[in-house]
Amino acid sequence: MTSTRTPDPTESGEGSLGRVIFIAAAAAMGGFLFGYDSAVISGAVTGIQHHFRVGNGETALVVSAALLGSAAGAAGAGWLADRLGRIRVMQMAAVLFAISGVGSMFPPNIFVLGVWRVVGGVAIGMASVIAPAYIAEVSPPAVRGRLASFQQAAIVLGIFISQLVNYGLNQGAGGSPNDPIAGIQAWQWMLGVETVPALIYFLMSFAIPESPRFLISAGRLDRARQVLADVEGPNSDVDARIAEIQLVMASEHKSRLSDLLGGRFGLQTIVWVGIGASAFQQFVGINVIFYYSSLLWQSVGINASNSLLISVSTSLVNIVGTVIAVALVDRVGRRPLALTGSAGMAVALSVAAWAFSYRKGTGTSATLPNLQAGVALAAAHVFVLCFAFSWGVVVWVLLGEMFPNRIRALALSVAASAQWIANWAITVSFPTMSDWNLSATYVIYACFALLSIPFVYFCIKETKGRTLESMG
Repeated sequence: MTSTRTPDPTESGEGSLGRVIFIAAAAAMGGFLFGYDSAVISGAVTGIQHHFRVGNGETALVVSAALLGSAAGAAGAGWLADRLGRIRVMQMAAVLFAISGVGSMFPPNIFVLGVWRVVGGVAIGMASVIAPAYIAEVSPPAVRGRLASFQQAAIVLGIFISQLVNYGLNQGAGGSPNDPIAGIQAWQWMLGVETVPALIYFLMSFAIPESPRFLISAGRLDRARQVLADVEGPNSDVDARIAEIQLVMASEHKSRLSDLLGGRFGLQTIVWVGIGASAFQQFVGINVIFYYSSLLWQSVGINASNSLLISVSTSLVNIVGTVIAVALVDRVGRRPLALTGSAGMAVALSVAAWAFSYRKGTGTSATLPNLQAGVALAAAHVFVLCFAFSWGVVVWVLLGEMFPNRIRALALSVAASAQWIANWAITVSFPTMSDWNLSATYVIYACFALLSIPFVYFCIKETKGRTLESMG
């Protein structure tokens, strides 16, 4: 009797493990661009405001415009991936990233900048769907959680590099994002630099294989056999793996929106759980730290250069937390990390809300007492750490694993679209809410962190160590 057990890749030699790590890292370059494009705007915000002479309202629309594009890109990525293949969608996203970077660097007005931000957002949405789906499909179960974590690791690295580049360009220009470097204002360079990693992403997509599941669905069994042998090692039972995948796919068809229907409130329960996880990830306000960092800290009396330096430090903390998650996600499981992170975020956000309640004044004249300023900075870093080692990684791992095979790509698209809509809601509302009451805004975020605890406990099932074919 032939065993269908998927071997630990370490049993098949270091070569296969090294190869699958390279494949996952290359696919995660989409996550790097996702993080870079998402966070780079934080350093450019004040430069954009001064250059186009607009206020917080117009700025919020430009910042959030990318997120509406992201929702559209995420919604269409699953459909495209099922019909054109995972690699082709990666290449499309890379081209859109590059086009957006060049366009955003030279906008004639604020409206055109918003349009280019939407184009970049479409690329972000596509990358947010295709990378976790692809990595989950090429990874052996024994290391799938760690390899799926590459997506979030790449996102936080992209965020960190964007903040580092922003700070370097700001300092190189003389301390202001509106000062020129080689005749072009620093904020324009900030937005244009992403063209470089976009080109790297495009080139790397040619060095990795198509997903074996897509190849099997397309009838390209010989190529699927080669890919499985490549990533699972020469000692793996490739024919058994193909038979297992074919067995699951035998009753499947190209997923349609109607496949997601059923259960309560129109959609299958598992789809609602994915949407809920995506929404909670954003409603804790994590992206306020990255999209509006300079505005946030300047609104409590910290100058522009120091606010950008704080952005760099929080991005470093984000990386540390993600490394912790990568080390633990396959050892302790997805649910324990999420529950621990939720509790930590609730406490940190509550402390930040207390500190911000001491803010005096508004706009550039705002101040915060030294004690409360220190507490707010510490709480913000603790919040980012707790998010990074839990929800930042766990949600992307779960979205790549939790859905049945027949609806995985499409359900992931719907969940990711919900994430971008939630992200947009937080992003577009923050400037107005913070002007109204910054402390109350953080109380709201703390409440969502608290509510995420029963959500995880009652709604999320552990997926550690399970094969994708067993998700039913």
